[in-house]
Amino acid sequence: MPVQSHPLEPFFQQAVRNSYEGRLGLDPEITAYVSRMLCDFSEADNLFRLRDAKGRSIERLEEMVRASDPIHGTARSFIAERAIRKYIGDYSLFLAGMCPEAIESDPNNASQKPTLAELIRVGKESYYIVSQFNVFEYEKEAPLFGQLSSTFEHCILGLAIARRDLWRTINPPAPVH
Repeated sequence: MPVQSHPLEPFFQQAVRNSYEGRLGLDPEITAYVSRMLCDFSEADNLFRLRDAKGRSIERLEEMVRASDPIHGTARSFIAERAIRKYIGDYSLFLAGMCPEAIESDPNNASQKPTLAELIRVGKESYYIVSQFNVFEYEKEAPLFGQLSSTFEHCILGLAIARRDLWRTINPPAPVH
């Protein structure tokens, strides 16, 4: 039985494929993963789905990383750590590639926004950690997360290109008379 896809998946798939495979030569498996991630984050409640002990959403990158720690954080197990780190990798990639307005451009500014350097560092690290869960039910997908970690900057660039292309698709230029 085929897996039911998200209604936006063909839309995102085309834009991501054009930039990832067409322009950057990235693996089709990465294209498929990132397209599904965009569908996931298109749902309003999914961008800040991590919750603290009181049930409030966690919105700061460093708090997300702290929550992923199964020893000193709130992750209840190593499996929970993997799930949270996967989310952090996705969140970092999404923010860096699709939401430049949510990134602090001045690293000396003490704002609530993460810098691009922080998103890259934490995103790569998170996907790397997920790739290390490479046994049992995670064995088949572990290499994908290793690829996401090692090509993280290219994935950001590809998303920025896809963002521009999507913007042009939904906002075509007015005809010149």
